[in-house]
Amino acid sequence: MSQPGPRSAKSGLPAPPPEADLGATVCGDGVNFALWAPRATRVEVALLDIDRRQHNIDLLVGEGGVWSVFVPGLAAGQLYGFRVHGQWSPETGQRFNPARLLLDPYARAITSGVDYAGPIHDHTSESDFLPDATDSSLAVPLSVVVSDGPPPKPLAQPIDPARRIILETHVRGYTWNHPLVPEHLRGTYLGLSYPAVIDHFKQIGVTTIELLPVHHFVSEPFIVRAGLSNYWGYNTLGFFAPHAHYAVTGTLGAQVAEFKQMVGQFHQAGLEVFLDVVYNHTGEGSHEGPTLSFRGIDHAGYYRLTEDLRNDYDVTGCGNSVDSCQPGVLRLITDSLKYWTVDMGVDGFRFDLATDLIRDCDHHIDHQHPFKQAIAQDPVLSRTTVIAEPWDVGPYGYQLGAWGGGWGEWNGQFRDHARDFWRGAVPGVQELATRLSGSPDLFHSDSRRPTDSINFVTAHDGFTLRDLVSYNVKHNEANRESNRDGSNDNRSWNCGAEGETGDPGVNALRQRQARNLLTTVVLAHGTPMLMAGDEMGRSQDGNNNAYCQDSPISWVSWDPEKTWPEMIDFTSRLTDLRAGHPALRPDCFLTADEVTDATGQGLGRPQLAWLNGYDGVMKESDWHDGGRRLLGMYCSTAEESVIVWFHAGADPIPLTLPGAPFGHNYHLLLHTGVADELPTPAATLLPGDQLDLPGRTVAIMLVGHAPLVAEADVIDSADAAVAGAVVAGA
Repeated sequence: MSQPGPRSAKSGLPAPPPEADLGATVCGDGVNFALWAPRATRVEVALLDIDRRQHNIDLLVGEGGVWSVFVPGLAAGQLYGFRVHGQWSPETGQRFNPARLLLDPYARAITSGVDYAGPIHDHTSESDFLPDATDSSLAVPLSVVVSDGPPPKPLAQPIDPARRIILETHVRGYTWNHPLVPEHLRGTYLGLSYPAVIDHFKQIGVTTIELLPVHHFVSEPFIVRAGLSNYWGYNTLGFFAPHAHYAVTGTLGAQVAEFKQMVGQFHQAGLEVFLDVVYNHTGEGSHEGPTLSFRGIDHAGYYRLTEDLRNDYDVTGCGNSVDSCQPGVLRLITDSLKYWTVDMGVDGFRFDLATDLIRDCDHHIDHQHPFKQAIAQDPVLSRTTVIAEPWDVGPYGYQLGAWGGGWGEWNGQFRDHARDFWRGAVPGVQELATRLSGSPDLFHSDSRRPTDSINFVTAHDGFTLRDLVSYNVKHNEANRESNRDGSNDNRSWNCGAEGETGDPGVNALRQRQARNLLTTVVLAHGTPMLMAGDEMGRSQDGNNNAYCQDSPISWVSWDPEKTWPEMIDFTSRLTDLRAGHPALRPDCFLTADEVTDATGQGLGRPQLAWLNGYDGVMKESDWHDGGRRLLGMYCSTAEESVIVWFHAGADPIPLTLPGAPFGHNYHLLLHTGVADELPTPAATLLPGDQLDLPGRTVAIMLVGHAPLVAEADVIDSADAAVAGAVVAGA
């Protein structure tokens, strides 16, 4: 067959044909290898023994720049890599160097990491634009042939989006210190799905386990030189391969089987699995970094480049940006997503720095981008849950609220305002109402729902919940960057002392504030997301950028002497409350319209109202009161009504319960204070009754409507666990 001639990177590259089966596919008595390399002049597959002795075989080029060859006699477990020949022409975005042994972008398993002291760069030490002919095969990881196997069993019952509560967790860090997980399973896929861990997930009421990156990743050279490692995993090297080091039984394909087993165990427990996926950049960094796969296959074919085509156009802050405008790259991303969905059993995806994926060939934002269209139109991917981190670091990269129907989005405005409200750094409660009601200013369009707002106050990137109420400033000295890394915009408050303290008053206030923040996330309209360990008061010693800390700083502690174990019970009762009361988790935006019953009969009360705490609904003067720190959120369905009172002021405030049309009696279900501060669930409160709401407290009330119902009916079975221990101090 004829070889394709070199093309200008700006003219676009041919698309691999739909029928092309890319990667290494076990076919009967051999393996078929296929690689999209449209500007290459020659491609070899290197077959390696365990001692890295090589046998190279040439591939033939076919339609769409796909090179392929069938090699009989091979089977699963075969180690391999590619050597790709072509022009060394940085000025046209071509950096072909056959001395580099390259990973297959479609490899389903990858053996190991990188020898950063080895010849892993495509260029010499003297110049980034002169090729280095030293062979790299002893310094780089290898691809592994993996045969097809049965996928995990799916969830018996899909998760209702209105009931979803996400827990963001790290595979290794969550179980590395877990006393009930067998030592050989700690820090692995099988450790995370161990029965004791699943029992904990069920206890705290989460429905969805969102894993920090598990696509095979490597560390950045500068981190390795500092004696650290990329712990979070946002430095992908293989978009099809589960990270090898999370496997128990080996790295020659066992990681695939173990990942599937983990997913199957989660599904059996009724938990869904989301992946945090990093398609916006790769672990190769800029053109100055190592050449391990994509750059050696086609620099301009995989990455966004500057106008001179010599340098990477970086909108991720990580050295390179994957170019989703190129047809082979878009195919790679969608094939990867379908593989993780169909073969590996994953239920949804959170896209890191998602805005990069919808930039056009001129790097402009395009919400009609083929990437979004491919997900919406694909019969498999259109059924998955997709969540955008709706920004990157490029021009106009902040796209919160713009992703449209079918997409969830991390709501950074919710995070920032919730933090500010509880530390007393906001003028009044106007924005609080907006954020609590599902951020309709951002999401009430394009047939979207409040569940599209992913509400959170903490995530992997930043302070933990405990540190958010314990530190005013970051303490990242362990990262060995002189505390220069990490955000300075933390919106935190240390409650009177920086870091750990023996002061009982400060510690009590910190735990109260943590309960307030947690309650705000769980009870706001939308999809709550919690960070692993926050449910028990995990600390990172004030480190707000622990991406390089595979250390006790990042690992979840299960030692009750080092955590706040009472938070586990509070979290459980809070999520139980949300699950038991649909009024707390609406699946559509509520309005001031009247609630109607199944026959259309009006019930005289609104779906949503904001209460001022003294005579009913908020007045214009209340909304414009910059000193106001109290807001009542009234939510009603045909079956029930609830009020959630949010009070961020330091001092108690007299609260007068409203009358008609809101309710005829009230019962306190849960609050964030301590014992004896507020009435018990057995107490019936009436309109006009006044109680002192303690400073810095959230209180949730169940509303009774005429006729007055018996207390036993008010506190139904759904609230039995809550009623048994209402306050955090009980």
